[in-house]
Amino acid sequence: MAQEHDWLYDLDEYILQGEPHRSEKSAAWQAAIGLQDVDGLRTSDYLLETAKEHIEGKIDIATAQKRIYSYYEQRDVRMTAEQDIMEADIVAVNIVKLLAEKTFRFSPAELQSIHRRLFIGVFKSAGQFRTYNISKKEWVLNGKSVFYAAFDSIRDTLDYDFGQEKAFSYAGLDAAQAIKHIAKFISGIWQIHPFCEGNTRTTAVFMIKYLQTFGFNVSNQVFAENSWYFRNALVRGAREAYRTETC
Repeated sequence: MAQEHDWLYDLDEYILQGEPHRSEKSAAWQAAIGLQDVDGLRTSDYLLETAKEHIEGKIDIATAQKRIYSYYEQRDVRMTAEQDIMEADIVAVNIVKLLAEKTFRFSPAELQSIHRRLFIGVFKSAGQFRTYNISKKEWVLNGKSVFYAAFDSIRDTLDYDFGQEKAFSYAGLDAAQAIKHIAKFISGIWQIHPFCEGNTRTTAVFMIKYLQTFGFNVSNQVFAENSWYFRNALVRGAREAYRTETC
């Protein structure tokens, strides 16, 4: 059953209580649940109750993850609406688990790994680059599509973009300038759209973990409350980059 009450208000209570370990977990759950909105998905009340138990320290994240997977293994999910809730629940708990880990490698392989770990058990192509070209009508572009990378150039394009970013020097940049540059890089990665589905959620998790390597204390509120606007910003950024390159 999809959530019918204000999950954000429920999870905000843990942050307002001011206990650091609960606040950090709650913020991760808020981002994980909020990010499902980029694909119009809603998580279940069961996931929310599991999240609360994790935040309160009654279960660890591995147990929470096993509980969600077991819940759907025991159910006969048939209707599209139920399948969408299942996807949202599984991906949300996987996001929280990934955000809790402090390991990170700056590479296309890491991007692939994040996609695989987010969507394993959801998409058969989890962690695999797409093998066909795509276009998607974007309302924010008045029905036009972003120019995504051709499927046979995905690996080379990712290698190039990652190579350019790795070679870039942030020396002498202030925080605002650094964030602007990173935002351009992230928008470019999203524009490649290397996977069949789940690109925005994968890009968001990659970005959060990448920013943490710079020492930035990333606020998850934008994902919790405005994840759809985050996606629209990526769309606009990708479109603007294309215009700049072709002018």
